[in-house]
Amino acid sequence: MSRTVALILAAVLLSVLAAPSAYAVTPYSGYVYDHKDNPVPSLNGYVYLDSIDGYDGQSGPFKAPQHLFVAADDSLYVVDSGNNRVVHLSGDNRLLRVFGTDEGEGKLNSPKGVFVTDDGTVYVADTKNSRIAVFDPAGKFVRDYRDPKNPLLGDKFQFVPSKLVVDKRGYMFVVVDGLYQGLMQLDPNGEFAGFFGANHVPFSVTRIITRLIATKEQKAQMATEKPPEFSNLFQDRDGFIYTTTLGIDTLQTKRLSAVGVDTLNAQESALGRYGDTRFRVITDSKGKQQERKHVFVSVTVDNQGFITVLDQMTGKAFQYDSLGNLLFVFGGIGSQDGLMITPSSIAVNSKGVIYIADETRNRIDRFRTTEFGDLVHRASVLYSDGLYEQSKEPWMDVLKRNSNYNLAYLAIGKALYKQEQYKEAMEYFKTARSYREYSLAYLEHRKNYMREHFVWFVAGVILFAIVFRMFLGWRRRRKLRLNKQFYAVRRTEGGAP
Repeated sequence: MSRTVALILAAVLLSVLAAPSAYAVTPYSGYVYDHKDNPVPSLNGYVYLDSIDGYDGQSGPFKAPQHLFVAADDSLYVVDSGNNRVVHLSGDNRLLRVFGTDEGEGKLNSPKGVFVTDDGTVYVADTKNSRIAVFDPAGKFVRDYRDPKNPLLGDKFQFVPSKLVVDKRGYMFVVVDGLYQGLMQLDPNGEFAGFFGANHVPFSVTRIITRLIATKEQKAQMATEKPPEFSNLFQDRDGFIYTTTLGIDTLQTKRLSAVGVDTLNAQESALGRYGDTRFRVITDSKGKQQERKHVFVSVTVDNQGFITVLDQMTGKAFQYDSLGNLLFVFGGIGSQDGLMITPSSIAVNSKGVIYIADETRNRIDRFRTTEFGDLVHRASVLYSDGLYEQSKEPWMDVLKRNSNYNLAYLAIGKALYKQEQYKEAMEYFKTARSYREYSLAYLEHRKNYMREHFVWFVAGVILFAIVFRMFLGWRRRRKLRLNKQFYAVRRTEGGAP
């Protein structure tokens, strides 16, 4: 018996040791938000895969990585700010080259951002050198852009670039520290070309009331209140620029069109809004609940249109579909694998693997999708493309695995609505608390019901008309009869005239 037990224990031990770390229990719980903005448990869409810290590579260890960029070939550029360099890694984490360490014009000083064009040209926001440094694909310094001049910038303007993207025309869109007028546009020659997509001073009822009772000095001080600055940006394959902004409670994440208009938050989705930073109740490591506000510091968009934003306050990544529906929340604050201490940047490759840089732990964590995540993505792509009927089956599979997934009820409801099964759609919309869609389905259901029972409605109306007419005739005859009886009694009591 003891030998059998020993064999069983050995088999269990071997299975545990053989199991890949990606399948280990994650140090965070998956959740989404319901219609009342409360967290609801959900299966994880992403799990920790591995980490990159440079110790086992030729580059040496990272120090305070600030920004990540995934190129078209899935190679990774790491802005290793603490080591004053940009490290280029292959898709399988092999060192390809290092930018900015050679003495001379190309030497970097605390860079914070990088962008790589399709031809491999590398643009670096060389922050402490107050310039944008440009390198060729081989790592050779080409040129730099320094201190653009323009009357709109003022005499005291200091060019301190931190993040940037470059469009197909060669125009640069730059996040400049201390610049509140928006992103700075530079033409291919580095000349100032204007501001782009400026934020606005957030609306405040308190400020309006204060203006009514404030003194002239106080009003003058309020007039100098400046819009919040952009903190990061990302350019998708269609040329849209996504931005994050610190210091505001809503609309931290935006998608700017070619004219700088936010097209991401044009209308509220059925299940929420991008970049909403309202207070959430968070349970800390000691089990105490406290309110925390999201601080989104980085954003990335994959080839399928899924938008993932990184929250520095909670260490979590929030992923949305292109319609603004929250799909997954993963990560957190901590020292375990899959948790961060000070997340600084997020990126994604063509296979859907997400990279998150942690400047305090001096490493980059990678996350892969789970089977549930792949299923939700497949259903969500069909749903976002308006193929509601085709998305119905995978959404049904989602509900089999997670009955709390609110978006699945909404999507199935729309599929049923498309199939003109309005009564069934009403049930799913009711579960999803999607009142607008429920009302539309109810109206269509009522029309169909009346159409299907039209003969009975007409027969009922005719029968009602006949009965009502008979009732009126009976009432008239009864009234005449009562009148005759009344006058007959009067004649009897008073005598005939």
